Amino acid sequence: MSAPEKSANPNSPRRPYTLERTRNIGICAHIDAGKTTLTERVLFYTGMIHKIGEVHEGTTVTDWMEQERERGITITSAATTCFWGQRSDEGIYKAFDGIKMRVNIIDTPGHVDFTAEVERSLRVLDGAIAVFCGVAGVQPQSETVWRQATKYNVPRIAFVNKMDRTGANFEAAVKSMREKLSANVWPILIPMGAEDQLKGQIDVVNLKGVIYSDKDKVGSTYQIVELDADQMALAQKARTDLVEALANVDDEIGELFIEEKEPTIPQIKAAVRRATIANKLVPVVGGSAFKNKGVQFLVDAVIDYLPSPLDIPAAVGQDPDDSTIKVSVSPDDSEKFCGLAFKLWTDPFVGKLIFFRVYGGNLKKGDTIYNPRTNKRERVSRIIQIQADKREDIDEVFAGDIAATVGIKDVRTGDTWADEDFSILLEPPSFPEPVISMAVEPKTKGDREKMGEALSRLAAEDPTLTVVTNEETGQTILAGMGELHLDIIRDRLKREFSVESNAGAPQIAYRETILQPAGGEGKLVKQSGGRGQYGHVILRATPLERGKGIEIENKVVGGNIPKEFIPAIKKGIEEACLNGVVAGYRFIDAHFDILDGSYHDVDSNELAFKMAAIFAVKDALQKAKPILLEPMMKVEAVTPDEFQGDIMGDLNRRRGKIMNIENKQGASLVHAEVPLSEMFGYATSIRSMSKGRAAYSMEPSHFEQVPASVLAAILDQKK
Repeated sequence: MSAPEKSANPNSPRRPYTLERTRNIGICAHIDAGKTTLTERVLFYTGMIHKIGEVHEGTTVTDWMEQERERGITITSAATTCFWGQRSDEGIYKAFDGIKMRVNIIDTPGHVDFTAEVERSLRVLDGAIAVFCGVAGVQPQSETVWRQATKYNVPRIAFVNKMDRTGANFEAAVKSMREKLSANVWPILIPMGAEDQLKGQIDVVNLKGVIYSDKDKVGSTYQIVELDADQMALAQKARTDLVEALANVDDEIGELFIEEKEPTIPQIKAAVRRATIANKLVPVVGGSAFKNKGVQFLVDAVIDYLPSPLDIPAAVGQDPDDSTIKVSVSPDDSEKFCGLAFKLWTDPFVGKLIFFRVYGGNLKKGDTIYNPRTNKRERVSRIIQIQADKREDIDEVFAGDIAATVGIKDVRTGDTWADEDFSILLEPPSFPEPVISMAVEPKTKGDREKMGEALSRLAAEDPTLTVVTNEETGQTILAGMGELHLDIIRDRLKREFSVESNAGAPQIAYRETILQPAGGEGKLVKQSGGRGQYGHVILRATPLERGKGIEIENKVVGGNIPKEFIPAIKKGIEEACLNGVVAGYRFIDAHFDILDGSYHDVDSNELAFKMAAIFAVKDALQKAKPILLEPMMKVEAVTPDEFQGDIMGDLNRRRGKIMNIENKQGASLVHAEVPLSEMFGYATSIRSMSKGRAAYSMEPSHFEQVPASVLAAILDQKK
């Protein structure tokens, strides 16, 4: 089953901007590479804002949360829309000489703790600007977002930012992309000068120069100039290298190259566009967003080289009833409606906002959508165009659009929405497993109920936040992507939901067992006038191998204990195993034989035999060399080879055992078993040891005996 064939004209006559003139892009990079500053300049030069805000002043459009403005970082991806017009002949940009293109932009976080925001944004975007620091080049989170973009086959343009900074080196940044990312990157706009001498850009394709004026202080004015001899030599070499690179990945340029014909400017631009959209080449632009140099021509490159919704393959899903049947939906307004809900956000004014991308068809206010996960229909009462923290109500959205709605009750990140007669289930974005956890509790009883509801709403928004209640300890455990992530969650609890909370490390669920067989006897004799209490049990405890649990067998013969009391004895044994004799943790992995005992015709009852069994178990365990067990985690650490020794040494210091090491494409995969108690704070440690380039995952493995030195510390804590 598949969607209908795409019509000759995929654009509805009601559509204000055609699909060919639409770009959906993300801006992503390592933290502090300049993503938000770049977005602010794009919005200014496109006429969407009339004053440039700065991150350090907390005045940017896309960093609108209080926590973002206080900390100077992006926490949640922000969506905004702008329109790119034509320039006048003098090369002075006039905001709306003629509306040319509509660009939907998502500014994503750079901090590794909020990597899920990048993941779900890239899932629905057609292209991306990957921002790199002109001084640092490829940084740790740059590698992560690059891998994420590669996973979703997102075409990219690389922007080497901060070329005004001391130590900026464009060639070194390009080299680091080739070495660390294995990327086929080629400059198309080279910075003219560097550091405090940065003046503009060298246009490699057109062999021209762009000089930005500092007179207006916002970089709106620039001049197209002829290159001097040195600049022309640099530009011609870069253009020759670009054409050779294109010849290797593009058939049309390849034929011209074989025939030794020089391609024209339109042919080069068309080839760069084809190669970029096919993910065979990445154009590189140099400049400085903060100093307002190079942003306009970067947006030109977005228009020229990144895809419209028509240029990317049709979205492919599966039939909800048969996963083997593939279903595709073309970016065509005449198709049946199909969209993907990729982000949930609680807005204090309008309620739960659901961001969605339309892959086919159109959606109007009042339409009904169908969710194949829930098998429910929902009516769309409002459609909202997002401008960061501003909301604009619109009547209709079309294929390729990104918008939001409110009022949909049962929805999760990654849900497919479609017409009821269009059976399709799109692939949701995937998210990494949480790597760090902490226990939280409300400061007051009045906050307890509010905290449960607040955490439920935050977990619905954030797929990388999990909230569980530990049945053994009764603690509420939050698990997330890092300490900053969880710190922001607690901050949001306080500011948005007025819930004050205390936080601490989760308690570890230790276990107890025995090393040798031993017998035990328990007797309950109570006489207080009238009917008393009498129960007498003799049993034997034998250790079992790990993971076997508790086994109980009745071996009483001769009627010394009536059969009706055996279930009470078994219940007593099970209850006694809930609290061991070493430190009061659950007892595991032993076989109990009920051997003998005695009873009283009048005073014996079920409660008496249950208590006698508990006494017998405690007696046996004390004699059977009881030990404390701790949970061991299976840890996999992925690190560049240069940090392998540090990572292994740290795992050894954490009482870990290195099981084996694999080498994969310049990275080492270290497999180890480490006690859970030693893994708290490891996410921060591994990042600092590897300059943020290593990552790890862990999962429960088994239980092992706690060393004597550690046992003493645990017993002291229990006191």
